[in-house]
Parts: sequence; C-alpha cells; structure tokens
Amino acid sequence: MVNQRIEQWFENHRQRLVDDVCRMVRVKSVGGGPAGDLPYGEGPAAALREAISVAGEMGFSMRDIGHYVGEADLNGGPLELGILAHLDVVPEGSGWSTEPYSPVVRDGKIFGRGTADNKGPAMAALYAMACARELFPELTKNARLILGTDEERGSSDLKYYFGAHGAPVPPKSFTPDAFFPVINTEKGGFAPVFGAEWADDKTLPRVVRIEGGHTGNAVPRQAEALTEGLDAGAIRSAAKDWAERTGVTFTVEESKERLVKVTACGASAHAAMPHLGNNAQTALIGLLAGLPMAPGRGFAVIRGLSEMFPHGDFYGEAAGVKMEDFSGPLTLNFGILSYTATGFRGAFDSRVPVCANRENMADVIKARFESLGIAILEKVEMRPAHHTPEDSELVKTLLRVYEQYTGQKGYCVAIGGGTYAHDLPGAVAYGLKLPGENCNSHGADEFTLIDRLIRGGMMIAQVIADLCR
Repeated sequence: MVNQRIEQWFENHRQRLVDDVCRMVRVKSVGGGPAGDLPYGEGPAAALREAISVAGEMGFSMRDIGHYVGEADLNGGPLELGILAHLDVVPEGSGWSTEPYSPVVRDGKIFGRGTADNKGPAMAALYAMACARELFPELTKNARLILGTDEERGSSDLKYYFGAHGAPVPPKSFTPDAFFPVINTEKGGFAPVFGAEWADDKTLPRVVRIEGGHTGNAVPRQAEALTEGLDAGAIRSAAKDWAERTGVTFTVEESKERLVKVTACGASAHAAMPHLGNNAQTALIGLLAGLPMAPGRGFAVIRGLSEMFPHGDFYGEAAGVKMEDFSGPLTLNFGILSYTATGFRGAFDSRVPVCANRENMADVIKARFESLGIAILEKVEMRPAHHTPEDSELVKTLLRVYEQYTGQKGYCVAIGGGTYAHDLPGAVAYGLKLPGENCNSHGADEFTLIDRLIRGGMMIAQVIADLCR
C-alpha cells in the first residue's frame, strides 16, 4: 500500500517540483571542453550552481566538488545509500516543436531538453530527500544525493569524485536514469581499433576505397566503395544477388576512368541491439569479397574481414567469441571502416555478458586478427560487466517498493547498454521511466510525465525510509 503521508507530501509540493524542473531545464548544460577551473565548461557548471541553489532553498547544504559533482546529505549518520543523477544533457539537435531550453508544461507533461534525462529525475530525487527528512526524522543512516555533470560523455565526473577526490562508495546505490523495475545487470564491452598497412599495388581490378560507419555504437546505415578496372555490369549482377540475400540496397555508378562507385544502404540501430538494424558496411564487404579482384594484400584483408564479420552475424560466432549467460548473448557490431589502397582502420563495438573475460574475448580476437595480418592499433581494455545480485538487500527493497507503488510484479533486467551505476560496486538503475516508455530522451520534444515524476519521487522517498532506519 502506498504510504499516504508520502503521497500527501508530494501532492502538497507538486507545483514547486514542476517549477524547479523547469528552472533546471532553462540552463543549457551541454558538456564541452574545460574552461579555467570548470572541467566541462560553463553549461554543466551553471546547472550545478542552479541545483545547489534549489537544494539550499530546501534546507540542504549541497557541496560543489571541484565543479564535477554536487552532493547533499540527508543527515549526519553513517553513509548507507547513494542516489546518483546527472545534470548535463546531450545537444538539442533539430526537429523540436518547442524551444529546447524554454520548458513547456502541457497535457500533464513538461517538454524540454533534460526533462526526462536526467534533470526531472534529479529534482524528484532531491524532493524525495526533503520528504524523507521531514516525515522520518528518526532515520539514523545517511542517504547522499550525488548530482554529476558528465554522464552523457563517459561519466568522468564520477571517476574524479570516487577516485581523485576520494569520496566513499556508498554500501548501496541506485540511479533514477533508466527504467523500472530494476536494472541489476549491465553487459561489459570490448571496442578495439584495428588495422593494417601495405604497399600500393596497382594491379587491376582492385578496390581503391571503402568508407563505412563513423561511430562504433551504431549499426552503419550506409557504406561506399570505389573499385577500379572491373566492369560495372558484373558488379550490378553480384549486387542484385546480395540485395536479395541481405535486404540491403546497392547503387552502382560508373565513371569514364573505369572507376565504379558502389553504395550500400541498410538500416541503423543501437550497437547494443544490432539485430534491429541492417549493417550496410558488412553487406558491402561481403559483396566486394566475392568479386573477381586481383589477388593482393588489400583484397586478402577484405576477404578476411568478410569472413570474421559476415553479414547477419550479430553474436560474434564467426569471430570465435559467441557466448551467452543469464545476462544475455554477446553482441558485436562492426561499425567503422576506412580503407584505402595502402591500408585500413576499423573498429567494432561488442557488448559482452558477465562470463566474458580477457581470455575468452580479447585474446581470441587478437589471435584471429593476427592470423589475418591485422593488428590492434589502439590498446583498449575490456570493460567488465556489472552485476548486483537479486537477493541483495538493495534490490529486494527496490522491487518491494516498486510493487507497493505500482501494483505490478517486480523483476530484474539485464541490458546491453550502460548506466550511471555501471562502475559502482553494488549499484543498480531504478526508474524513473516505466518499461517500454518513450520520452524522446536524446531526441526532439523530449518530455517527462508529471505524474511519473511524482510517483518516482514518492518511491525514492520510501526507499530512503526503508533503507536508512
């Protein structure tokens, strides 16, 4: 049953919470380069100053930790619970029907950049702290609200806060920067940059150039190649066959110099879910590998890449790293390729399950590359998976409160992406969106539902009360 005291408290503070979310959204807090003593520029620092001001008006002494993080404590007791939210936002982009930094309240929603990710939840957490402090003065353990300013660009704020600054890691932590019920497992990752060089061999026919995707964490929608010395008709015939096999469309254009441009067009998707896209880059490589090109070092590399990353292999089977456990299957997205007549650079993004380690992942990839004459160019360590057991006190409490306030059965979720909790031992993600809910985070017309913020704040207040007694 919902705690009626908490419910009434939030109803009494409903308009003030909406006003403070709008107040935070008006600060354009897109991260940038350092400016003086501001590690991410003026925008995120201004948002932190505004949050400190809001917290001060609510009776909290929020501390500014080097302009990286702000922290506010519930009380002076021993630290028991950390609540992590962030104040930085992604760039506004285009396509908005409202002004991104001029919040609009309409139809029970607040529209504006950061309303859902993550300023709305950050303010809901601050209000939950105020609610718990007022309604439960008997709490003897401390909850600490931690507001960061660099989540969208890699969470270096938390690395500073818990590293160089030396802040203690709370025994229990969660971030309201995802969705309910509880995300207790996040896959790890391995994303090497690799390549090779060779002498220019002008023997025809040959592949002169390939340009694929530009970011590792997205399935390439388009890729282009330039061939020399091969009849365009032969390429069109092969491309027709590959289009039928892959669903990727190919355009073949011939110039007077016997150069033929081949463009592949597929469908993009997040690298954590490559099966939802259609990789134009792997389709193009597969097409090229089957053409009657002159043998040589470059063409051997193209064939090797087509064998290691065949089109439609989302799980690293051909690369020798297919694996799966309770956190789900390994996924692999060959997302970047830049090939010339004298060498290439490429990169893939993989999301690896809890069972993955250096021996069964990184070492296998390295050995396979070496067999193809390809080297890893930039040393990168595997990012380990993150897992907090379902039977931990934190997870059991969060699930119980979820069921109490939603009437829905609680459960744990494993994801391929990462949250603000990934590198913090014992941490999980908890709300504030419901499963499958789309608030246009990172897109145009981002919004948050006011009722969702209120309920989320109520749930956080209940969690504080249950864990900090």
